[in-house]
Formats: sequence, structure tokens, C-alpha cells
Amino acid sequence: MSVSSAVSTQQNPLRGMTIMASAMILLPTMDAIAKYMASFEGMSPGQVTFYRFFFQLVCMLPLLATGAGRSAFSAKRPWMNLLRGALHGAASLLFFAAVKYMPLADVFAIYFVEPFMLTALSALFLGDKVGWRRWLAIVIGFSGAMIVIQPSFAIFGLKALLPVACAFLYALYLFMNRAVGEADSPLTMQIMAGLGGTMFMAVALFTGSSAGIADFEPSLPGSMLGLALLLILGSISGYAHMLVVRAFRLAPLSLLAPFQYFEIISATVLGYAIFGDFPNLSKWIGISIIVGSGLFIIWRERVQSRLEKTA
Repeated sequence: MSVSSAVSTQQNPLRGMTIMASAMILLPTMDAIAKYMASFEGMSPGQVTFYRFFFQLVCMLPLLATGAGRSAFSAKRPWMNLLRGALHGAASLLFFAAVKYMPLADVFAIYFVEPFMLTALSALFLGDKVGWRRWLAIVIGFSGAMIVIQPSFAIFGLKALLPVACAFLYALYLFMNRAVGEADSPLTMQIMAGLGGTMFMAVALFTGSSAGIADFEPSLPGSMLGLALLLILGSISGYAHMLVVRAFRLAPLSLLAPFQYFEIISATVLGYAIFGDFPNLSKWIGISIIVGSGLFIIWRERVQSRLEKTA
């Protein structure tokens, strides 16, 4: 899953787009690993999520040794950063639980109602101007999500709604990113997010396992391959999200936002190659509606921004 940041004063749009596209192609690998660990290594989503944040911290240590030092822990807004880490941890937990039961492409398609939620929340709570065209696009986008959810709901029940809950928490996480802005460096943000996510997941794992919930069962990697995959998971989590933060400081949000849909392509390829999952025609129709509505909202935001600048 991807993150946003504030727009930097030093822009390099082409470089930003290149970094963003690379990160979006890479990030679904993290979710494929989570699904593999649940399907073939028997590891619970809660435990995978804990390792995801723990090894993110571990994989950031080489950067600390090469120059950032203790300053990386000197966040100007530490509690805000820890809270965004906890929100990211909760969203990741729901996402990893979803990919355990559902095809990767389905989960990503449903998850991409997040831009619609973010637009609606911005209008309702931040007073952002959202015209009738974007409201209509939000409604159409959710209808596309329902096309994807409906057959999944028939098979998996309420678990098919996990990506929707994940999308809502991730929208809140993006609000926190806006609040933190550029007060801290990308490295500091990722380290603090890793710390916040690890602390949240330690509590969640203990609480869930104590309650006897199978998806929170604690365990150690059962093989060297499993351990290696978890290390790769943490590395991708830390470094790929740093790339996204960097991209948003090189190019405007409206220019980079469409690249988020590259994740659906990457997730579909990985899902088919590793697990033999491929969306059927009705799901492709739903995915197309979601992507089309999301791109329309992004386009309208760019148009509205230009109009406001010329007014």
C-alpha cells in the first residue's frame, strides 16, 4: 500500500513520476509475500503485520549508520508520527487479513475506494470544495467497488469488506501525513511510523492471541525462506514508502496520484503468477469503473486548482 506527503518547493516532475511508478510496481510484492506467508507458511496476518513493521525498523538501521544518526529519531512531531504509524499498522493488518482470504487484484480493486473516501472526508471535515461532478464520480466509483465486492461477499462473507475498512483507516492515515507535512525528513517519518506500527501490532497481537483469534496467532518463521521473505517484506515497506514520500516532494499530488493504479496491474500479475488468481470479466468491469472514477476525480481536482489560481 502507498503514502502521500506535502508538495516540496524543489520540483522535478519527471523524476518524481519515475520514482512513483517504480514504487507502485514494487509495493504489491509486499502484499504477495503476506499472502504467501499465510497460504504456504501458515503464519497469521497479525504476526505478518508485526514482522512487517519490526523488520521495517531493522532495515532502516543501515541508513542510520551512514549519516542520519540519532537525528532520525528527533521528530518535531513525535506523537503525530507515532499515531500515523499506528493507523498504518491497523490498515496493514486489515489488508493482510484480506489478502489471506481473497485474490490480490480483488483486494486492491476494493481498496481503491480510498481516494473517494479521502475526497468525501476532505469535503465534510476540511471544507474542501467538491462539486457535483466529483460527488457523482464518488458514487459511481463505489458502485464499481460493489461489482467487485458482490461475488467476493458471496464466497467470503464479511471478510470481503476488510479492504473497505482498510481504505477508511488509510484515508485517515493520509490526513495525518498532511498534518505532519514536511516538518520531518522521509527517513524520520518512516522510522517513527515503523516504531508506531510495531508498538500497535505488539499490543494487537497480544490482545488477539489472548482472545484466541486465529488471525492473531503468534509464531516464528518456520523456514529460512520464510525469514528471508519477512526481511524482504520489511525492506520493501521501509524503502519503497520512502520513495513515495520522496516522489511527492518532487512532483505535485495531482500529477502523481494516477500512478497509484499501477498497483492493480502489479497485483494482478503477481496474483496470477504465484497463486493462479485472475479477475473474471465482471470484476474487470468493476475495476475499470473504480479506476475511471478515480482518474476523473483527480482530473477535476487539477481543473479546480487551475481555476482557483486564475480567479
